[in-house]
Amino acid sequence: MEQGSGWAEAPNLFRRSLILLLTLCAVPALADSALVGLTRVEQASPWKAVGRLDTSDGSYCTATLIAPDLVLSAAHCVYTREGQRLAPGDLVFRAGYREGRVEAERKVLQIALPDAYDYNSGDPKVRIANDVVLLRLHTPVASHIIAPFVVEQRTLDHGEVTVVSYGQGRDAVPSLQSTCAILRSFDGVMVMSCDTTFGSSGAPVFIRDGIQIKIASIVSGSARIDGVQRTTGMALPEIVATLKAKLIAEGAPPPAVLNRMGAGTRAAGGAKFIRPGGS
Repeated sequence: MEQGSGWAEAPNLFRRSLILLLTLCAVPALADSALVGLTRVEQASPWKAVGRLDTSDGSYCTATLIAPDLVLSAAHCVYTREGQRLAPGDLVFRAGYREGRVEAERKVLQIALPDAYDYNSGDPKVRIANDVVLLRLHTPVASHIIAPFVVEQRTLDHGEVTVVSYGQGRDAVPSLQSTCAILRSFDGVMVMSCDTTFGSSGAPVFIRDGIQIKIASIVSGSARIDGVQRTTGMALPEIVATLKAKLIAEGAPPPAVLNRMGAGTRAAGGAKFIRPGGS
């Protein structure tokens, strides 16, 4: 398993910290629902702002449109397995990707990462808390075609959530887990009961606020805690605001002629950080 992938055993100290916090601050268990593949148009339509972020090295993550020209995903998704940062031209966002069809397909123009994010960091808490990337698209997606999701401005420490993700063995269509739970939030890290796997990195974790659905977190990876696999994510409000400001401050570079994945290219099938053969 590659370092920085987010899909590995938690180091002992971090593991013990998670166990202690979950023990001291337990919440009533919710009955997690099963994953449902969104194979039909009417099932997938409410979630079409969620899509795949495909890379030129044949990997993918899950990502979400949060403004006509902005896409939210996990920071480690814009790095190769060797830890080299990808260029904007190496990334394509495919909104509503379903069995080779898309609601919208856009190249990436600009990448913003937290200053504190280090792909090779040995501190898992810092890495997870900052595992966020904001991408500016080359061409906006009109809101009447796809309505973006908004980011929840509160930091939640527990409660029922919903996740839409792609993943290993289910990368052709998005999957919906309508009910899972945030178990605890501490130091910017969220621990959740949601069912995620390779390729789910960057997947939106939704809450319902009245009739509105908002993004409370995104999936960073997972850790096995006391024999139970848990999903990890992070608090978003401050970090997303900072990344938006960073995109504005840095300005969008002029389009470059790079070895990009062209529009209409079939999306790659390899989940992020899986070696050939799935090892």
